[in-house]
Amino acid sequence: MNKNRVEAFTDAIIAIIATIMVLEFKTPTSYGLDGIIEELPYLFAYGTSFFFILVAWYNHHYMFALIERVTKKVYWLNNLWLFTMSLLPVSTAWVGRFVDKAIPEWFYFFTVFIWTLAYIWLTLAIVADLKQTNQAKAQKVLNMPAIKFLSSWYVMLTSVIVLIAVAFFPPIVLIMTILELISMAILTPADSDRVA
Repeated sequence: MNKNRVEAFTDAIIAIIATIMVLEFKTPTSYGLDGIIEELPYLFAYGTSFFFILVAWYNHHYMFALIERVTKKVYWLNNLWLFTMSLLPVSTAWVGRFVDKAIPEWFYFFTVFIWTLAYIWLTLAIVADLKQTNQAKAQKVLNMPAIKFLSSWYVMLTSVIVLIAVAFFPPIVLIMTILELISMAILTPADSDRVA
């Protein structure tokens, strides 16, 4: 399958997801500063999710730049990954409205968690395909800091701690997501800005 068509489709879906999230941002009900302050929890959740999408897209672009074609398995796993990302507007809106409540935060956590699983599964499928044609490129994908980080024991242990901590301090999910984003945005492959 032509990878350019899959990339274009993926880019379009990601753009729609990001656009839907901003539509949930309500116009303040007053002209005073208190009007925007009321919307700060959603703005915080929106900013977190928006940058989550940007970091995800950047790393996805790097992987797709290294592959020559898209197999049926990669195509469907890419769609699964997009589906998990499409849950972000709902979880972002809910957590933005109830940032101090555990259930919306757990749902946001669940959305990020299934996104992570889909991303790892997609990455491993890409690596398996690349190993048949180009071992060096397969190793480049495996060496991506994002995949190393997301599949590490550290993330699994932190996830368990965060799941428990949400019961006592719900915003911990958004805080940990921001910390994860910062590290994944900084730690990109050295040649990530040179792939075509």
